[in-house]
Amino acid sequence: MLQFYYNPRSPMARRVWVTLLEKEIPFEPILLNLNGDQMQPEFLAINPFHHVPVIIDDGFRVIESLAIMDYLEAKYPTPAMLPKEAQALATVRAVQMVTNNELLPQIITMMYEDASSPKFIQAKEHVNKVFKFLTEILGENSYFGSDRLTLGDIVVGGAISLFVKSGISLKHYPKLNDWFERLMQREAWRQTELSQEEFEQFKRVLKILRARKLSQASSKVVTSVV
Repeated sequence: MLQFYYNPRSPMARRVWVTLLEKEIPFEPILLNLNGDQMQPEFLAINPFHHVPVIIDDGFRVIESLAIMDYLEAKYPTPAMLPKEAQALATVRAVQMVTNNELLPQIITMMYEDASSPKFIQAKEHVNKVFKFLTEILGENSYFGSDRLTLGDIVVGGAISLFVKSGISLKHYPKLNDWFERLMQREAWRQTELSQEEFEQFKRVLKILRARKLSQASSKVVTSVV
């Protein structure tokens, strides 16, 4: 049986979790607490970069959420979650990459900065730009690139869920809001969605990780100067 290494608070892991549930693929969940589990030799032998998610399917290991989702789509093609038509497929790929590169980093910034700070204001402006783009791309379709759920919806939905959990409304983007509410009605999303308490815990852990990265970056700068 496919093994799924994950933590439910990880947005990247939840992408894969939702995909597994939507495709009704049987799997063995292997929970990592991310308080040191990911640094144990047993897991580092599976993923030397100590990140979740990871799957092992028939002895084949896959890391990185987008690669895992593509693998699941190729090996378990029913229900299809990637369109075949060129423009629709490009749409799905575009919204996945825009979410990773343009949306998620700004949402994370908004989660931690004061609403009056320049960083928050700049991040909010960028998020608004992304939301306008996503609204245009969605058009009159029920989902991104299709009238059925796609892998693009799963990636975008996970990011916007963090945005909404932060207490920020989608009211200025009614099409996007309707799409998000439609997504949240699906059973796979109900099963994997963070509670508010879990979200706050996620924020606390992420804050610690961000502080460590900043500290490490500062140390490298000092070392290079010295």
